[in-house]
Amino acid sequence: MKKQDSSSLKNKNSPIAKFIFEKFNFWTVVILVVLVLAVIFIIYPFSRLLIQSFHNKEGGLTLENYANFFQRKYYITTLFNSLKVCVATTLLTVVLGVPMAYISTRYNIWCKKLINIMIILSLMSPPFIGAYSWILLLGRNGLITRMLGSIGINIGSIYGFNGILLVFTLKLFPFVYMYVSGALGSMDSSLEEAAENLGVSGIKKLMTVTFPLVLPTILSSALIVFMTSLADYGTPYLIGEGYRVLPVTIYDEYMGEVGGNVTFASALSVIIVLCSLTVLLFQKKVIDKRSYNMSSLRPPKIKELATGKRILATAFVFFVALLSVLPQITVVISSFVKTNGPRFVSGFSLESYTQVMFKLGKNIKNTFLFGMIALLVMMLLGLLLSYIIVRRKSKVSGFIDTLVMFPYVIPGSVLGISLVTAFNTGHLVLTGTVTILVVSYVIRKLPYTLRSSIGILYQLDTSVEEASISLGVAPMKTFFMTTARLMLPGLLSGAVLSFISTINELSSTLILYSAKTGTISVAIFSEIIRDGYGPAAALSSILTLATIVSLLIFNKISGGRSVI
Repeated sequence: MKKQDSSSLKNKNSPIAKFIFEKFNFWTVVILVVLVLAVIFIIYPFSRLLIQSFHNKEGGLTLENYANFFQRKYYITTLFNSLKVCVATTLLTVVLGVPMAYISTRYNIWCKKLINIMIILSLMSPPFIGAYSWILLLGRNGLITRMLGSIGINIGSIYGFNGILLVFTLKLFPFVYMYVSGALGSMDSSLEEAAENLGVSGIKKLMTVTFPLVLPTILSSALIVFMTSLADYGTPYLIGEGYRVLPVTIYDEYMGEVGGNVTFASALSVIIVLCSLTVLLFQKKVIDKRSYNMSSLRPPKIKELATGKRILATAFVFFVALLSVLPQITVVISSFVKTNGPRFVSGFSLESYTQVMFKLGKNIKNTFLFGMIALLVMMLLGLLLSYIIVRRKSKVSGFIDTLVMFPYVIPGSVLGISLVTAFNTGHLVLTGTVTILVVSYVIRKLPYTLRSSIGILYQLDTSVEEASISLGVAPMKTFFMTTARLMLPGLLSGAVLSFISTINELSSTLILYSAKTGTISVAIFSEIIRDGYGPAAALSSILTLATIVSLLIFNKISGGRSVI
């Protein structure tokens, strides 16, 4: 019997050999490795977080954490405050972003490239820098506040709900603008022409034809706005003051002065995850009912506006874009202003940059080192996972796709807590190391690289691979020598965006960093808390410069393709 098995394995045409050679190949190994990594770094941490939420401090099983949340008005209020901010921000960004996208794509306004650059730049910077900048401008001792106060105008407080809403709206409307601009630009003009032939024109045509067609895109961008505002910790902490939201409460409970209440923080984390998933599933259900397939063979023509209307349209779009990028302009200028302790004084100098290079040089080095390590890992995973998802479709590949995208809708602080919960004790202790930071960045930022790689792979004809294999080149060698090279532009484009997002990450880093692994974002946040506005401005400018350089690289690689 053993001899027969041995001979059957040598015979490549035998059933056993066929199973081994066809089923257990390079891609099978990749799938198994990815599943193992997903279990260790995604499923296991979030499972531990869920299990921990049902325990008390002594380790006993209990529902006390959830009962404490629902029975105390303070915690219920933080949840409603979070949802209020998210809903209001989402509505305002849609009201602002959709008209701007329509004006920009359909009319001959001036300075389109400059407007897009300003909007993209504002999109790529962390929200908490926007909060810091608006404090410098509209805070109690802000530049604009003092100027208006000198002529007897009191503009009220920037702090609280209104301040959070201002920062989030100007920071996040670019998501709506960029997505909707792309959808409107690729719409088939024959649909609108048909409506006009039936007597439907003007506002009625927009409301009954144009906007319903791009509604799935609007909802997709609105979801990103909602999730981003729900997950953000830095902005509400800096500018919210007495207006408490759930991410800040989670962080405070976890990092409490007397050891923190880790199990209660875990319960709060589970609640915010459930809110995220509920909104995600609702949005998916609506989109599934309203998705359309359109041909873009006849894109809409740019309409010529009369001079007066053209000036008004350009002024509106340019003004909003300028407001959105004003935080970056503010911090760059502030970084060169002399400081005296926590105050800016007259005159310019490089003192703030000297301070950060001397005191916080390690944070700067860490940011780019950790970002580059995470970038390399994300590029490799993006390359392999995109091929599995697109070319080797199955239930397993679909599961992997969903699993990899799951952390994208989870707040960074929740991800940080789940990783600490999983790897603080036991056989694999990673807390406080570079590894756990890199893991968190890869888990949270991989979707940028993955979606971009999937998009480029869908555009590649399979005949190229088939021709290579037919000439005797092994499938694995064909992938690395042919397919991977063709995927490179899309892969690199997404990787640059992942890198930008990584070096700007704050929420998860605040939970996971140690004295030796601090980053620029952590240093900026710490300096603002200590009223070190000069060094904070200098560090923010360094981060802004890195973002601009990365965007230029992205533009070069992608050939001018849109960021999102």
